[in-house]
Amino acid sequence: MEFLKSLTIAASGLKAQSGRMRIIAENIANADSAPSGVGAEPYRRKIPTFTQHIDRETGASMIEAGRVRRDNSPFRTKYDPGNPSADARGEVRMPNVNGLIENMDMREAQRSYEANLNMVTATRKMINATLAILKA
Repeated sequence: MEFLKSLTIAASGLKAQSGRMRIIAENIANADSAPSGVGAEPYRRKIPTFTQHIDRETGASMIEAGRVRRDNSPFRTKYDPGNPSADARGEVRMPNVNGLIENMDMREAQRSYEANLNMVTATRKMINATLAILKA
């Protein structure tokens, strides 16, 4: 039963980090997208959240992706008078996405994903070793 519990915990971590990486990738993809017109709001950075619950079957503490929040920090501005989205001063409001922060978040999510994957691999090895002992 403990093998199942560790696999369940790792699987929930893999799924949560996968969703986190998808949201970060969306932020990176939209980092330089201009709004559709004058007065239109540009892309607003998304922030993934997580929730924790106890799995009734295994008693394992599980994590899953929660609501996706919007980052309410101010938008960046860029001077581009030729852009159709520019205001009277020639400034265009750009997304509030910071590429450096997104890259660091992506690296952290990848490392967490790899740690959960290593947990699955180690559990599989322990299961195989247990089966080998039982066969002998």
